[in-house]
Amino acid sequence: MELKILYADGTAERERLAQLRERAGETDRRVTQTVTEILEQVRLRGDEAVRDYTLRFDGACPDAFEIPKAKMEEALAQADDAFRNALLAARRNIAAFHERQKSQSFVDTQESGVILGQRVRPLRRVGLYVPGGTAAYPSSVLMNAVPAKIAGVQELIMATPPGKDGRPNPNVLAAAAAAGVDRVFLMGGAQAVAALAYGTQTVPAVDKIVGPGNIFVATAKKLLYGTVDIDMIAGPSEILVIADQTADPAYLAADLMSQAEHDRLASAILLTTDAGVAEKTVKEIEKQIQSLSRREIIEASLSEYGTFIVCRNREEMIALANELAPEHLEVMTENPMEYVGKLDNAGSVFLGKFAPEPLGDYLAGPNHVLPTGGTARFFSPLGVDSFVKRSAFIYYTEDALRSVSGDIVTLAEREGLTAHAGSIRVRFPET
Repeated sequence: MELKILYADGTAERERLAQLRERAGETDRRVTQTVTEILEQVRLRGDEAVRDYTLRFDGACPDAFEIPKAKMEEALAQADDAFRNALLAARRNIAAFHERQKSQSFVDTQESGVILGQRVRPLRRVGLYVPGGTAAYPSSVLMNAVPAKIAGVQELIMATPPGKDGRPNPNVLAAAAAAGVDRVFLMGGAQAVAALAYGTQTVPAVDKIVGPGNIFVATAKKLLYGTVDIDMIAGPSEILVIADQTADPAYLAADLMSQAEHDRLASAILLTTDAGVAEKTVKEIEKQIQSLSRREIIEASLSEYGTFIVCRNREEMIALANELAPEHLEVMTENPMEYVGKLDNAGSVFLGKFAPEPLGDYLAGPNHVLPTGGTARFFSPLGVDSFVKRSAFIYYTEDALRSVSGDIVTLAEREGLTAHAGSIRVRFPET
């Protein structure tokens, strides 16, 4: 593994960042073709198609797709104390943070008799996809389910693939119980996403699908957007760390690798004003990686997409960070709070040497479902607002409508929409 350090000159670093933005590439056409066929088969054949694909891709299919709620509660009760206590502590923190995000309906009553307002109400039914196997993350269950329940979602349905033995992952089931998931179906992949979107003989159709997954799951969500809402099109994980001369290279190395271990396509970027810090961080990575279980993945990620840039000043680091708009952004500087108002494009910002990215992944409270691939320029993290819908309402008295009728007619006729104007004139012929 060879890790190179770039020195910012206005060109080299931007060429490198352009390469990183392209790392996910275009959607694989073969994947799209395969997923399109799966979606159509599930739409037409329902449970039968889901069963066929589950046997083909997972190697085993349960006798019944739905897991009794008692099994969820049992998984939580049988979890070891340390894991159960950690789940419950995380749930408390996530709930406390997201409670503050709740939006309110409002009514604006004006002297003219006009009444305007907004209704905020939860989605009726939401589907949560949770991967299985080595990518089974109980923390993601909490991060997706807790905001949904706070929003007031009436029914939260989880789909998760069976293991090779045809059984669910017990840690995922325990997290589902802790988070308040209502129903769990043992199915995975694009076929599970299709079942949630279209509904089958046993799976009810949902209004929105959230949760991570592999390229087949991500492609299915993308193709089904419009049939249902989705959270986002998630790409490979990414972390960017801003560091000055006070940063500890051991901390920097550990935090960069904490994201590189997710995926060979994950990107880990260090921006620093101190060349010595960059050099020591590279040495720390070479030292720490020796004992890590996912060393091969980390090496592949860092070799292709690891980037270490020595910047000329703090302003340059901030500008590059805002241009890249990373999923996770750590600030390892002497006074990290100085950066808060300047970092405009990031999914989540971690301030100081004692706020490493895994703190946000698991326990702090803010959501870890974050925009990737530079989309933090215009997307936000998953939250309570992700699970509600808004509609406005309007009431006008006769006098109130008459007072604005001329303006409405003028605008309608300027747009050539004479029927719009007619809707006003039929009430007020003198307009």
